[in-house]
Amino acid sequence: MDDLPADLTHDKFLCGKLQLWQPRHGYRAATDPVLLAAACPAQAGQSVLDLGCGVGAAALCLATRVPDLRLAGLELQADYADLARRNAVENGIALQVEVGDLADMPKALRMDFDHVIANPPYYPRGGTPSPNAGRATALQIDTPLGDWVRAASRRLAPGGWLTLICGADGLPEVMAAMGDKLGSASVLPLTPREGKPALRILLRARKTGRAAFRLLAPLVIHHGKSHDGDRESYTPRASEILRGGASLSDEFR
Repeated sequence: MDDLPADLTHDKFLCGKLQLWQPRHGYRAATDPVLLAAACPAQAGQSVLDLGCGVGAAALCLATRVPDLRLAGLELQADYADLARRNAVENGIALQVEVGDLADMPKALRMDFDHVIANPPYYPRGGTPSPNAGRATALQIDTPLGDWVRAASRRLAPGGWLTLICGADGLPEVMAAMGDKLGSASVLPLTPREGKPALRILLRARKTGRAAFRLLAPLVIHHGKSHDGDRESYTPRASEILRGGASLSDEFR
């Protein structure tokens, strides 16, 4: 595009199957929402709520792979919510976006969903925050991870699935917040390179699920010992997911 607004960029996801407007200097969706969408086991005809949907990246990536979903999103920041609505319209995907807080869910979203997906902020407060208020809000923890899990549980129908991505150090808090409401949890560690510690995890848990906890083999994102210049260096499997839009169903099976 020759006339992009100065404060926005128009970015390709999934090899151009999806194109999203994003703030040039605010929080910008990267791999996390794509991985989150790939991990969600939604099927055509089901309902999905995206908590903290940002510009709509996770929900719209999911809809690109799975047709005929009933999609809704909750977003704290009104300008991001506006971009999510715009992105949905321009990609021909129906997405209801409500502005609000987890602690005071908008009435329009107080219903049962088959799936809830979430990519909560996972950088602790402290240190030097981003000078961009939108980026700081999107990345730094104000609402504890446990509150995200409990809010998701309230919105899930019995048998519904929570799919969440967060920092690996947040897993104990997530598991503690599940209590007896969520079970059948599976955790997929995400490691940047072979032999490196997992920095993030993907979790699936089921409302009223009773199956045993499973810690899965890690997904390795990059090959090689270090970055080779500006190349992505994705492993073949990571490329299938992040660029091709493949599901992570095999890893969770």
